[in-house]
Amino acid sequence: MLSVGNKAPDFTLMDETGREISLSDFKGKKVVIYFYPKDDTPGCTKEACSFRDVYDDILAAGAVVIGISKDDTSSHQKFKNKYNLPFYLLSDPDHKVIEKYGAWQEKKMYGKTSMGTARITYIVDEEGVIKEIYHKVKPENHGEEILEALKNI
Repeated sequence: MLSVGNKAPDFTLMDETGREISLSDFKGKKVVIYFYPKDDTPGCTKEACSFRDVYDDILAAGAVVIGISKDDTSSHQKFKNKYNLPFYLLSDPDHKVIEKYGAWQEKKMYGKTSMGTARITYIVDEEGVIKEIYHKVKPENHGEEILEALKNI
């Protein structure tokens, strides 16, 4: 399990256009990495839009946002276009990065137990060190919550 103070594990995944994006591409910038269950579902849409609505301020704070889910690149492209999302959406269909970051968890819904992606957000500093971890995220105003945290990092 990753903790504050750990070096964030590097990764390379495809974005919504099929381009490879690596965490190491952003050395020297703060990076917000948020894991979410599924494109275009109510909670995930609220969370993505909350980041979209404060994205210019996040950029001004010296950070970029990366959203990661198991959805494929075409799903990400539709989701990004539908809601005018200005940040990266990366596809992790084998959930290897999701697992590495502890976001692949047992979930219970309607009495059934299954494995899936939990809502977890990491703030990584310019040197690649984890500064904040958010578990059990409330999607509606998560962007504002992260923006406030970035001001103190």
